[in-house]
Amino acid sequence: MSKEDNIRDSLNDSVGKIIEADDNPRTWLSWVVYLLQRLEDKATLQGPVNRASYVEMLDALMDEIRNRQRTGGWN
Repeated sequence: MSKEDNIRDSLNDSVGKIIEADDNPRTWLSWVVYLLQRLEDKATLQGPVNRASYVEMLDALMDEIRNRQRTGGWN
């Protein structure tokens, strides 16, 4: 199994646990924000280049969310 597959499995497990805790999608926002905060913490520890790359990723994420809202699906 590849590293990416292992990460997907871990994230799928986490999604299952979040849904078990509360199946109302509105409450999931706090978990999404928590994940982004942890990722930002790690990027910041690795230096300003990674911090800038993290901010670029957030911009790309906002684009993906806007596309999702317009098209009704994820690319």
